[in-house]
Amino acid sequence: MNTTPTTHSPHPEGYAKLWELIEDIKVAMFTTVAEPEALHSRPMVTQQADSGEAVLWFFTSIDSPKVADIYHQRQVGVSYAAPAKHRYVSVAGRAYVVRDADKIRELWTPDMKAWFSEGLDDPYLALVRVEVDSAQFWDSPSGTVVRLANLAKRKLTGKPADDAGENVKLDVR
Repeated sequence: MNTTPTTHSPHPEGYAKLWELIEDIKVAMFTTVAEPEALHSRPMVTQQADSGEAVLWFFTSIDSPKVADIYHQRQVGVSYAAPAKHRYVSVAGRAYVVRDADKIRELWTPDMKAWFSEGLDDPYLALVRVEVDSAQFWDSPSGTVVRLANLAKRKLTGKPADDAGENVKLDVR
């Protein structure tokens, strides 16, 4: 049972916190709806989290099954986790396949050659743009002493900890 209080946040306060939480988590689980209505998740590297436009960017191959999934159903989920820091983020949005050469050049890093051996000239190179509609995040105190104290309080009193962290539901668009 989750005893963390959930708050709902319109854009400003929770919005800044969302981008702060995912800023240093590079690998996300990217979930699409595959036919026939089955969920399919795979790890993907976030190339850019654009807080100004509430957009996430990922590289992909145009012949990837996820591209077919996106054309079938634009709604996607993107999940981030930093267990060592007790941070978890779930993003819901709409995905679009983009073949903008300028944006591809802007986001390209030499590391991408591991997936696209022809580099920027790879004919299969594309981007996925996720327009974030909503998000939910959990951010808990990360100190061992705080966690142990909270656990002890729950066991001794049966009451939830005073500082169980925050759980925020955020509507972006």
